[in-house]
Amino acid sequence: MPSLKEVRNRIVSVGSTMQITSAMKMVSAAKLKRAQDAITQIRPYANKLKELLENVSASVDASENVYARNTGGKNLLIIPISSNRGLAGAFNSNIIKKTNQLIKNDYAGYNITVLAIGKKVQDAFKHTVYNAHGTDLPGHTSDLFEKLNFAKTSVAAEKIMDSFLNKQFDKVVLVYNQFKNAAVQVATEEQLLPLVATKSESSSSAKADYIFEPDQENIINELIPRSVKTQFFKAMLDSVASEHGARMTAMHKATDNAQAMQKELKITYNKARQAAITKEILEIVGGAEALNG
Repeated sequence: MPSLKEVRNRIVSVGSTMQITSAMKMVSAAKLKRAQDAITQIRPYANKLKELLENVSASVDASENVYARNTGGKNLLIIPISSNRGLAGAFNSNIIKKTNQLIKNDYAGYNITVLAIGKKVQDAFKHTVYNAHGTDLPGHTSDLFEKLNFAKTSVAAEKIMDSFLNKQFDKVVLVYNQFKNAAVQVATEEQLLPLVATKSESSSSAKADYIFEPDQENIINELIPRSVKTQFFKAMLDSVASEHGARMTAMHKATDNAQAMQKELKITYNKARQAAITKEILEIVGGAEALNG
């Protein structure tokens, strides 16, 4: 059985850890509310813009739409989005696993480049052959999370679109955690470029006919870059909301585990203390009996 001092030190240590995890949980809960509001507000706009763009692009010749270029090439850019900090459960590891799965299985045989956003996923791929280097792709991508806004992500999105237009890459894929709720985050793969016209579930929406002013080509040239930037920004917001949700859940569980551990340690401490007191009483009684004898 450990000594009383060792058990007492462990109780103090667990208590300090519990205070830290509890504080991190409250901080993440406060940040989660703002991040959740941001993603829920942009989703309807992003989805409607994407739907509109798909309907409009369907009536345009594919050769005239450079953002829908599909040559069947094997140059692939994967953009995994993680966080700059840990202590978020499986949030970061799920993105790393999803990216490795795409590299080994879904896109085996492709010339793959990984543009990592977030320090955790950067650390996972910076020493691999897939790490982006010597290109015109955006650098210091981890700084995007500091005061995240549409203007900062638009600059990075423009460089990604330019690399696609310059035929450096034939396909661009995003990998990020899609926010469902505070306890559920889904590792998602989403094709950013080239644009793919998907069939709408609503036949009326699929057959919608729009009146364009000034003309269809100018509208498309304006909408397509805006839509790509919006989808990229939405993925960043999804990742931020998922990070705070995952960290809040992880810290809640860590706090509960610390409380349970502290309770067990206090029981162990009381047992050891009672055993020491009993031993001292027996020694005193034994000594008294010896003197009386």
